[in-house]
Parts: sequence; C-alpha cells; structure tokens
Amino acid sequence: MIQLHYFPSNASMTPHMVLEELGVPYELVLVDRTNNAHHSPEYLKLNPNGKIPVLVDGELVLYETAAITLHLADTHAGAGLAPPLGTPERAHFYKWLMWLSNTLQAEMPLYFYSDRWADTPEAAAALKRHAEVHITGMVDQLDAELARHGGPWFLGERYSVLDPYVLMLCRWTRGMARPARTLPHLGPYLQRMLARPAVQRAYVQEGLGEPRV
Repeated sequence: MIQLHYFPSNASMTPHMVLEELGVPYELVLVDRTNNAHHSPEYLKLNPNGKIPVLVDGELVLYETAAITLHLADTHAGAGLAPPLGTPERAHFYKWLMWLSNTLQAEMPLYFYSDRWADTPEAAAALKRHAEVHITGMVDQLDAELARHGGPWFLGERYSVLDPYVLMLCRWTRGMARPARTLPHLGPYLQRMLARPAVQRAYVQEGLGEPRV
C-alpha cells in the first residue's frame, strides 16, 4: 500500500489531496515536526534532506512534492489528472508544475522562515517584506492565467494535479496583506476547489477544520 509521510498543512498537502481524488488505498504516516521527527535517523533514511513529504510506493521511496504529484498522475493515468504525453497541453502542464515548485513554492520559506537567512531581527523583517512582495506578484500570475482561459480549473476545462498544488500554495498566503482568496479570479476558483469532496476529506484528515484558504 502507498504510504504518505506528512505533516498537516505542509507540502504533503498536495499529494494528500491527489490521493483522495484518486480514491486509491493509502496510509498516512505522521511526521511530527513539533518533535523534530523530520530530522530523526529513521526519517532521514527516507529523505536525507529532512523535508516533508515522502511517498513510499512499494520499493519506491520518493520525495519532492512535484515529483510525487507527477508520479501519482502517471501511475494512475486513467484518472486523467494530467494531459496526454507528447501534447502541447502536457508541455504547459510541465511548465506550471515546475513553476509552482521551483518559483512560487521556493519563495515561501523566505517569507515563513526569514530568520534562517538573516543575522538580525531587522534583516529578517526586511527579507520577509521583500519575499511577500515577490510572492504577491507570482500569485497575480496565477490569477492572470485563470482570467486568460476563463475555465473552471487551472488548465481550463481539465481538472489536474496542478489544482491541489495551486490550492495549497494559495492557502499559504492567507496571512499576507493581500491573500490569494481576495483576487477576482482566484477567489471563486479556490471556492470551487474547497467544494470538492476529496479536498474536504483531506482537510478533515489533517485536522485543519472547516475548508478555507
């Protein structure tokens, strides 16, 4: 059975929602960050970077949210959660998956953990402000993409594994001055996401309360 090593509201949230969408058997394994479990010797055998999530699928041990998400889409191709291989739609799917992971998500730690990259509280506060500006601009790109095609989901008419990823990252902006939910196209889109039963089940299982962003 597939195992997803997770912590509530962490980067494991995307594959968790994907697994619920797929409806396949899986087991959630809590990695308790509050007790530093992600740096335990046992967990570091799975992911030497000490990051969450890790997916164990038979003999396969996989980390990195984007890689896990793509693996789930490809190994359950019948669910149609990614465009067909070799198509222009698939190329754009790759582009956005990498952008979500390497551009938007990669900026988030500078906002949430700015003290790790600064020597003084003042420098950390300045870094946090700059990171929020950058993240806000990137979220604007998400809103513009939804406006461009006018479809209900991030790729247009097709629901894909990108949608849980967008939801997770938008949720992380909820404490910022201009959270994603306040944008004209992202706001309704995020409400459509929160209405999906798979998303609601993942929220309940992670103990996140009423589904909201």
